[in-house]
Amino acid sequence: MSSESPALSSESPATSSESLATSSESLATSSESLATPSESLATALARAGSPAELLRNLPSPPSTFPVRPEFTNWRSEQRSWVETCALLDQSHHMTDLFLSGPDALRLLGDVAVNSFAGFGVGKAKQFVAVDPDGFLIGDAILFHLEDELFDLVGHPMVIDWVTFHLERGGYRATAERDDNSAVRTAGPPRLYRYELQGPTAAALVEQVTGAPLPDVKFFNMAEFGIAGRRVRGLRHGMAGQPGFELFGPWADGDAVLQALLTAGADHGLVRVGAKAYSTANLESGWVPAPMAALFSDDPLMQEYREWLPVAKVGSIGGSHDPADISGHYLTPFDIGYGKTVRFDHEFIGRAALERMAEAPPRTKVTLVWNAEDVAAAVGSLYRPGPGAKYIEMPKARYATHHEDKVLKDGRQVGISLDCGYLANERVMVSLATVENEHAEPGTEVTVVWGEQPVSGKPAVEEHVQVEIRATVAPVPFVDFAREGYRTR
Repeated sequence: MSSESPALSSESPATSSESLATSSESLATSSESLATPSESLATALARAGSPAELLRNLPSPPSTFPVRPEFTNWRSEQRSWVETCALLDQSHHMTDLFLSGPDALRLLGDVAVNSFAGFGVGKAKQFVAVDPDGFLIGDAILFHLEDELFDLVGHPMVIDWVTFHLERGGYRATAERDDNSAVRTAGPPRLYRYELQGPTAAALVEQVTGAPLPDVKFFNMAEFGIAGRRVRGLRHGMAGQPGFELFGPWADGDAVLQALLTAGADHGLVRVGAKAYSTANLESGWVPAPMAALFSDDPLMQEYREWLPVAKVGSIGGSHDPADISGHYLTPFDIGYGKTVRFDHEFIGRAALERMAEAPPRTKVTLVWNAEDVAAAVGSLYRPGPGAKYIEMPKARYATHHEDKVLKDGRQVGISLDCGYLANERVMVSLATVENEHAEPGTEVTVVWGEQPVSGKPAVEEHVQVEIRATVAPVPFVDFAREGYRTR
């Protein structure tokens, strides 16, 4: 949208790098300011004796959303993105790493499996990084805001990895990190982010902007005028529904929010809290916070463990208990990022991924848990114990990285990852990666719920493991469910 657009007044703040507080002058940070005064992962590992012993007993909780848990109730809030429009406040739970400088794009290309051909200003992409052996470090969303200005947004795992390489690599680039509100030491976020998703989202955007919806492709950005403020919007989708992620300087956030709420009254707008929002990925199929592959003997990884504070490393929970820590690792192909991998540039882990790409052994699926078995596990809490591990609603994950065994005829054939309840379909599901021969929808498998021996994580009580039958379904589950799983 040009500055002459009637939707924008001449007094509207510009969305320049200055208004985003991310100009190249403000981005300069030293390695000291980015470091956390904490014991390194290497030191903690030496004391614990093994990676599994360390991560099994870390007190790190599952990722949280530091916003109001519910505005109405999480069941109705889940329904809003199917029937009308959901408004989700994403301002507080993600970490931003603003990168600026002539070598910023080169740094990103050296670290990511993605291709950056044609990645111009106004575009975004799922950014995926791996270790030298091709195992996942993490993923985030990368925004190309301006020439030589990028914003990497997501969980800290991949952001720490990029920061490490910036500090050691001699790049002509600078960075500024804005941690999420759960750990930020002072002040509000640098940017507000509001997600609008659902069948009426497009009409709501047209009303609040006073202009036709721009023809913008998926994961491309547009500019809007809302409440006299200039707003950037990423064409996005969540839980199989259309929408936009709107963002801009924090100082504009309240005015934009109030305008959305006012216009939203005509479109069934529902504010969504942390509980419902935490389950949206189960419908769309995105695996949040896969465990980072940190423990190989590669010299690069040894150096990284010396650099990385153990406080930045998440805990492992669940029944999956391989003999070696590498059994917890995932590849991009395991969780649906195979199409993201491009061998048109050199990057960390390229050679390993080229070998893996020849015949990836596992496929991402949805597992629909057997209702009777889930009810029996919950019911065990009302009988003399110990019973099954408590199943939290609506999100059942109880560690940073949740990994449960998936069995077929008593043999482990996969890993169940993120699990929770979908009120729209009235089912408990998990995202999983399973051997290709067992990935066909309709295949019957078993999820082992709970861990033995019981770990020292604060969220883990005395319990017994139970087996829960499950049925393989496609990813994303939301499309399959609405077309064939159950008549609505």
